[in-house]
Amino acid sequence: MTLSEKVEQRITGRPSSYVPARTLERALGWRESTGATALARNVAMHTGQAVLLGGVRGVMARAGLRGPWASGMYCVLRLLNDQTLENATGVGAPPWTWPRRELAADLLHKGVYALATGVVADVLAAREGPGPGQLHAAMAPGRHADVGPLPRAVMAERLHGAGRG
Repeated sequence: MTLSEKVEQRITGRPSSYVPARTLERALGWRESTGATALARNVAMHTGQAVLLGGVRGVMARAGLRGPWASGMYCVLRLLNDQTLENATGVGAPPWTWPRRELAADLLHKGVYALATGVVADVLAAREGPGPGQLHAAMAPGRHADVGPLPRAVMAERLHGAGRG
């Protein structure tokens, strides 16, 4: 995401945002920083969010939620997380109140992040085969009221890796 932001900033002339640093500072009760400290806190917030939320995308992929739809779902989670923290700390405002160019830039960057994270998570999860959701979907295409959950034996093998090694 940061790479796409830097490219976009060079094209548009938009300055760097210190909203992540300010959100972290407010959440932890720290004084507002400037210069290298603010930059370090920006990086810390971006990294922390990537690790925390990237793990969620990994769980999604392992469960069988893969591909563009799953990345779209994940993008919403990423936006929800940022907006909740920024608004709860008083650093941000609801996105529908933003200038349209800033909103478009934020959505673009979160989308790039979600797609990139999704590709990595999906590739790693695919090495383990289909996830439980994919196995369930393969039982009968579409949603059917008469198709119950996967048998417990299938889930146990899937979750515990019986027969591997």
